[in-house]
Amino acid sequence: MKIYLTTDLTAKLARILTQSPQRIAAYCLLLIAYSILISCGEKKTEEKPEEEKSQTEVALTESQYKTVGIETGLVENRNLNKVIKANGYTTVPPQNSAEVSTLIGGTVKDIFVLEGTFVTKGKVLATIQNLEVIEMQEDYHSATANIEYLQLEYNRQKTLSEENVNPRKTFQEVKAKLAAERARAQAAKNKLEALHISTKGSTSEVPILAPISGYVGKISIAKGAYAQTGVSLFEVVDNSQMHLDLNVYEKDLGSISVGQVIDFVLTNQSNKSIKGKIFGINKSFSNESKTVAVHAKIESADAKGLIPGMYVSANINITNATVPALPKDAVVRNADKYFVFVEEDKHQDQSENKETPEKEVHFKAIEVIPGTTDLGFTEVKFVDEILANAKVVTTGAFYLLSAMKGGGEHEH
Repeated sequence: MKIYLTTDLTAKLARILTQSPQRIAAYCLLLIAYSILISCGEKKTEEKPEEEKSQTEVALTESQYKTVGIETGLVENRNLNKVIKANGYTTVPPQNSAEVSTLIGGTVKDIFVLEGTFVTKGKVLATIQNLEVIEMQEDYHSATANIEYLQLEYNRQKTLSEENVNPRKTFQEVKAKLAAERARAQAAKNKLEALHISTKGSTSEVPILAPISGYVGKISIAKGAYAQTGVSLFEVVDNSQMHLDLNVYEKDLGSISVGQVIDFVLTNQSNKSIKGKIFGINKSFSNESKTVAVHAKIESADAKGLIPGMYVSANINITNATVPALPKDAVVRNADKYFVFVEEDKHQDQSENKETPEKEVHFKAIEVIPGTTDLGFTEVKFVDEILANAKVVTTGAFYLLSAMKGGGEHEH
């Protein structure tokens, strides 16, 4: 500390020196205490910038640098899509999913398929027995026999009626009986055809056929059990026309249109990205959450292995632009701000320090404003401009944030 003696201060010192030795000693002690206070104040003032500096910088020794696995890269210009995020599930059109039931109750005699089996349309899945079927066949055979007799009688009475041999009333009665038997035969035939039973022969077995080609899902019957009408016995699903039902919020509807491409991943499966295309947008809200169902088609090749009901996370691609970007793990969040770490060129030599005989690598936190995230990269806008060749930490940024005073939270 430097003390400059003015004329006024010199006169004061001269008067002090004329005092007694005790008073001179007291003045000296006060002067020393004052000097110490001034020095402490200056030291704190000098150290303040270092404290502020520590809030934005962190240093690692070379061993820590290697252990953490720090990797750096340059800011790249990448073609990123602006996206709208949506969740949903896989599904199939109504015509590609079938609940198989029976038109007539009966006891299950045989089951010919297992769950997961692929079946073609018309394949017999099971058979049930019902004695009423025999009665239907008997009614048909009886009606056809009566028709044969009544047809001959009809022809005979028609001739006699035309020759005025028999009353016309007799001819009309035969004609009515013939029409009634024909109607009875047709009704019996329709019933048998609906049950997929031939009109020839006699049987009590009713086949249960697959209404579409696809994979057998849940089987809800057992051999010997009673199959009731209107109750699902089998599920058959054709996955070839798989699509997505995505829930989009009202605020995003203005940006959604038919033909837009989407990228989605299966929430509970691998992170493999699959593409699709929007083909339909509902015109009413799905539920109280104010979301609208958006339907997207999946290419047949990508639909293999998918089953209805899988949950998905999707990005609906809205616009495409070339922007400065970094790997998304390079951007970290501290409180309500986002940062990246830039490696500084200076390496401090600690060889004279016996405790840390290693060089230190210094990093500085630079504030950024993140934008679109797509394909593992995040658009970044720097609050303060950085050098074009600045080395930005792409792996290990979260560790550096934790090491820096104040900690932070990783932004995914």
